[in-house]
Amino acid sequence: MADNNRGGSTTNEITYYLNVENAKILAFCLVCGFVMYHGVLHLKYGNDSCKWLLSDGRFPGYNTWQPYGCMMHKYTKVHARRCMHYIYYWGEQNHITFLGDSRIRQLYFEFVNLLSLQRVEEHKAHHDLHFEDKKIRVTADFLWHPMVNSSMYDVYKNWLMAEKSSMPNLLITGSGTWSIKQFNASDEAVKNFEYNLTMILPYIVKLRDSTQIIWMLQDPVDEFKLYPNRSMITNQQVDAYNKVAIDILGGSDAKLWSSSRLVAQGIHDNSVLDGLHISKSALELDLQMLLNMYCNDHMNHNDGTCCRVPDSITSIQITTAAFFLVCLLSAIAMFLYRRKLRRNGSKARADSGIRNGRSHVTPTEKTWTDTVYEIMVCLAKLGLIMAYTFLCDRTNFFMKENKSYTHVNFLLPFAYLMILGFFFTENTDQTTVLHRDQTDEWKGWMQLVIMIYHLTGASKVLPIYMHIRVLVSAYLFLTGYGHFSYFWNKTDYSLQRYCQQSCNVRCCGWYDFRYYVEVMFRLNFLVVVLCFVMDRPYQFYYFVPLVSFWFTVVYLTLAIWPRISAVSSDVSNLHYLYMIIKFIILTTVITLFFMSEVLFEKVFLMKPIKALFVRSDDSLHEWRFRWTLDRYSVVYGMVFAFGYHLLLKKGVISDNHNNSLFSTGVSLSLTGLGFLGIGSYAIFSFLCKNKSECNDTHSYLVALPLISYVIVRNVLGWMRTRYSSFFAWFGKISLELFIAQYHIWLAADTYGVLVLMPTYPVLNVIVTSFIFICASHEISKITGILTNYLVPKDGKSLLRNAIIFFMIMLPISVSKGVLSF
Repeated sequence: MADNNRGGSTTNEITYYLNVENAKILAFCLVCGFVMYHGVLHLKYGNDSCKWLLSDGRFPGYNTWQPYGCMMHKYTKVHARRCMHYIYYWGEQNHITFLGDSRIRQLYFEFVNLLSLQRVEEHKAHHDLHFEDKKIRVTADFLWHPMVNSSMYDVYKNWLMAEKSSMPNLLITGSGTWSIKQFNASDEAVKNFEYNLTMILPYIVKLRDSTQIIWMLQDPVDEFKLYPNRSMITNQQVDAYNKVAIDILGGSDAKLWSSSRLVAQGIHDNSVLDGLHISKSALELDLQMLLNMYCNDHMNHNDGTCCRVPDSITSIQITTAAFFLVCLLSAIAMFLYRRKLRRNGSKARADSGIRNGRSHVTPTEKTWTDTVYEIMVCLAKLGLIMAYTFLCDRTNFFMKENKSYTHVNFLLPFAYLMILGFFFTENTDQTTVLHRDQTDEWKGWMQLVIMIYHLTGASKVLPIYMHIRVLVSAYLFLTGYGHFSYFWNKTDYSLQRYCQQSCNVRCCGWYDFRYYVEVMFRLNFLVVVLCFVMDRPYQFYYFVPLVSFWFTVVYLTLAIWPRISAVSSDVSNLHYLYMIIKFIILTTVITLFFMSEVLFEKVFLMKPIKALFVRSDDSLHEWRFRWTLDRYSVVYGMVFAFGYHLLLKKGVISDNHNNSLFSTGVSLSLTGLGFLGIGSYAIFSFLCKNKSECNDTHSYLVALPLISYVIVRNVLGWMRTRYSSFFAWFGKISLELFIAQYHIWLAADTYGVLVLMPTYPVLNVIVTSFIFICASHEISKITGILTNYLVPKDGKSLLRNAIIFFMIMLPISVSKGVLSF
């Protein structure tokens, strides 16, 4: 017995400490630790992402290069030419010179062929080469100087004596192998190389104001493939020359390009037969690094953070930061004051109770100081999370990496999470179709799959992309189903409530409208705060505007006369017909908006609502794309809810028990049809040819897998009354997970991945996921607390809060051009 008690107490002690609140404390400590760690890294090595790009990296996949700590954009011919044109447009020149041996000449030809509209044939040229494209105002020269000697010295000297316009603004140079060959790998040649490079160094220093100089370290050679006349070019000799270059140029203004060596070592390409020159695959990656260094700060590529200066801070961001700082300081001051009162034995709530003849105050009777303190603590916590968010995705303080898709990267975490979810399956007391536990579970596993999809960049795989589209549609389907069911059980949708609390009139419409405001607040609170903190338009977080819009459509559909509900339908069966007519009208209106782009733009580009639907480039394209994809998903959910409640009312089905909804044979047949429907859509996703074709049919076919899943999950009693508590836990914070992942799990506005632990990708994902989930849970908790205060039950208080909100938004709207007077 003693042993059992001891074991039980040990278990209780473990579960006491292993909880979400303690997890948040650990996450906060981890964040503080990583802030200090990265702060030390920046102080010791600097935070120049160009240096990271040119110095280190790794291969996360086959022939895919990931620079250390930053994201590399893949430049196509169009992007590269556009970069050169932009640089010239902003008053700078594009004069790029390649100075060196045959390896540098290879890079020159690769660069020219990416820019040129016509193929430039590569050839062995032991002389200078010139390329010019007047359309994009770019000049590229190759100067044949394979050794660091007096001829290379004269090149630098002549540049210093020439006018600034004739100097290159970018110089890529390097040398070594030619000298090794010419002097038969003698030690004297290394000393000459060192002496000559030392002589050139002063000119490199003097050119720093006009020319950016990159010294490309020599790539290793394949000694087994070298021709006999090059057998003296060993990797030992190459390393000796590189060491000299690093020792001399390491402290200068020239940038040492060492990551090209890592690329050459790790690339899998057998196309080079002579063992000396750079392979085609390595050249392509080298050129991408070069273009990222040269172009990123002039372009607006979200997936290119290397060599890019973060966006400047706006006045709204400064004001928001000041507000949260005041809240943090106020919360700390109030905490210290309340702690002092408790130590003195004069707790504020106890004093309030004694004055009223009581020795204590019940938990529901909060004083105004308690209310202010709770609000300030919530805003202070939110401010700390927003500070971390800003640090992650609006600065170069933390590192970022490109997404890297492989089948293993996607399927392994997917399988792991599915196994965890099934492991935590348990019974539930709820038996209704799509009950709360089940919908939370559905939202939970969908959100986890979407997160894996975003993390791995799986959108390039069409079948996965189409299945993710179904999951997004499922959220909207549940929006239509859940909110229709809520309003269906109400009797009025009036927006007015003029009765006083002393009246005996039950104004149901007020509660319905407050429900609408409360849901809108919960949906939009985090997004509105992020818009201020991250300086992004509302439409950037496309999912929340989409859900908010369709929730409003559900509300208006049921609120507009004739107002139909379960009670009114009991009085008159005609109300069922009215509801069907409403569905037909709603579907017709949606179809008209879809078919008429002019009507769509005329409505959604009206001021002031235009600001809710356009991106930072003032384009409506993204909103129309998202709206079109799921234009009928909410209608499917509403119609399904209507049919479900109608079947319940007519006694066709009954779900107030643990048994199947129909007889065993019928239930098994329907479940089989459900699996068939899910499988049919999966087959379709593999057969459709491209995204455009799949997207065109998605809005019509998506009802098949959605309703099939509901049937599979609910017809059989044992399926309906079991759920995964693991998935359901994530489902309760699915909205916060969906939005917060933009900045504190992913990076660069979802185009990359946040890196807190460089060189340890798996451990990094685990740590960032832990911090991200804890932050999302806390945001959900904060939103729930603030909703009670900012969306009060009293009509006058709600009106007051609404007026304050619009007064805050008015000057912001004017400054952003949303409103004009």
